[in-house]
Amino acid sequence: MPGTFQKMKTYVTGEEEEKGLVEELKGDLDCCGSLSWSTRIKAFLICFVIGVVLSIVGIILFWVGSIIGFALTYTAGSLVALASSMFLMGPCKQLKRMFEEKRFIATIVVLISIALTICAAVWWKIPALALVFCVVQFLAMAWYCLSYIPYARNIVKNCATSCLA
Repeated sequence: MPGTFQKMKTYVTGEEEEKGLVEELKGDLDCCGSLSWSTRIKAFLICFVIGVVLSIVGIILFWVGSIIGFALTYTAGSLVALASSMFLMGPCKQLKRMFEEKRFIATIVVLISIALTICAAVWWKIPALALVFCVVQFLAMAWYCLSYIPYARNIVKNCATSCLA
């Protein structure tokens, strides 16, 4: 099993072998640098599950009729789920990868839709607009997540093209 965790760690972090002292110190600047890989996996899973639970509670609030509660809870769930991946590679590396060329637009759309969802729900108090921004948030987050899976975006594009043609 340690080999599987090492392979997963290598794939997620992009690090193929142990680094020197300078690289190790640089890694310790991330808040997760001193955590073991198994602790990182556990923290990721706990944080991700909390994010998913918050999103599900948000969806329940939608069906109950609380659009503002839905928007805020769903957005909190999205933020917690997004933050969970920082346990895997560390906050600095995660932020760098979020703004790589292939993820840049999806990241910007996710962040803007999160901000607009909160604005529409809290300050503007327009439930329909908050709902629209939540849908945009969901789609942008899905597109962002697909960017981490090799060829996933191409598969989705091809499926959508064949369905719409």
